[in-house]
Parts: sequence; C-alpha cells; structure tokens
Amino acid sequence: MRTKIAHISDLHFASSLFDPRLADNVAAVIAREAPDLVVVTGDLTTDGYVTEFEAARRFLDGLGVKEKLIVPGNHDARNLGYTVFEELIGPRFPCYRGKGITVMGLDSTEPDVDDGHVGREHYDSIRNTFSGPGVRVLALHHHLIPIPGTGRERQIPTDAGDLLGICKEAGVDIVLSGHKHLAWVWDLDGCFFITAATSTTRRLKGRSRPSMSILEIEDRDLTVREIKTDDLEESVVLRTRLRNH
Repeated sequence: MRTKIAHISDLHFASSLFDPRLADNVAAVIAREAPDLVVVTGDLTTDGYVTEFEAARRFLDGLGVKEKLIVPGNHDARNLGYTVFEELIGPRFPCYRGKGITVMGLDSTEPDVDDGHVGREHYDSIRNTFSGPGVRVLALHHHLIPIPGTGRERQIPTDAGDLLGICKEAGVDIVLSGHKHLAWVWDLDGCFFITAATSTTRRLKGRSRPSMSILEIEDRDLTVREIKTDDLEESVVLRTRLRNH
C-alpha cells in the first residue's frame, strides 16, 4: 500500500510578507505530485479574520485535491478565528483514514495566545484513534521538540512532555507540525517529528527558504522530500523504515 502526503504550513494569508508566487509554486507542485492527502499544519491566516480565512479557503479549494486535513494555528485562533475556522475550513480535530494509514489532527491552540496546549481531555482520543493497525500520523501546529536555529523557546505546548509520552504509548510513527517557519526532522525513539517551514511567505529565519514537504509511505518505508517553494529545488531529507507495531 502506498500513500503520498503533501505537507504545507504557515500560509499566513494577508501578511505583508505573503508571496503569491510562492503560493502558485505550491499549487504547481501539488498538481504535479497528485498526493492522496494534503496536510496543512496551521496558520492559514495572520489575524484570524474572516476575509483571511476566505482567501485561504479559495487557495485550498483550488488545489484540486479531494482529501485535506487542516488544523488551526495560533494566528488562526485570534479574534474568535477558531470559530470561523470551524465554519469555513472544518473541524479542529480532523481525522483521515486511508489504506494502511491513519492521520489525526489536533488543535494545539489557545484563543489569542501564541503558546500551545492540547489538554489531557484529548489523550484518550489519541490512544483510541491509533488503536488499529497501520501507519500512525499525528498533525498539529505547535512543535513538541525545540527546533535549532529558531531562537529562544517560548511557545512549545505546555503539555509537550505528556504528548510525547502519548506518542510513544500509542506507537505514533510520524508527527507533522509547523509554527517555527523552519524545516527540521527529529528522530525520537523511532517516531519522526517533521516540522515544515512556511510555504508561502517570506517570514523566514535568517537566510532560510520557504518550503513544503512530500511524504511517500509504501508499506512501512518512508521517504520525505523537501521542495523549496521559491525555485522548486528538491532534496531527500529522510529515508527510513518505520517500526512495526
């Protein structure tokens, strides 16, 4: 069984540093790759306003991919944006079940606060969602492990330690996140934490570049390609065998 996932994050529609050319490149890559699923790990907007969500939805609808799993980011939770997210985008805790793979989305945001938090009331749901066979993927906006080169750590989820424990207990294979605008991969005890850069803006760390990721999972073989969205330069950043449950 083979599954292809396109992972994009931190679109920030309406930001002064949003670049339509980058958005066009994202759309072109997705059209070329024809993924089974597009995962968006938050910050579709800059301030959570309705007009920003409307612009983000037009872009996402225009990708031509039927299956999308989208979670909110801290910017989306501003100004009651979390209610608009549910109206225009979808549930804040979505789930995708494909052939041999389950992807669960978590809302790690708090209204009008940049810090992350999921909450113990959702831990049993994570355990239950991943109780069956197959590859297990968790998607949320906030990173659970600090990312090098992103400055002082201030916004990691307050319950990151508990969530890491749940990931181990539930046998999560992959955790997708965004938030820090810098691509990175951690391997923690056989679980791969894949953080995406901003895909469509120039809100960048130093001389880093905007990018997106393509994950290809065949049986339990995982390949991750990072594609720079400024010039479509491509590189393989991870090739591994996922653990057996």
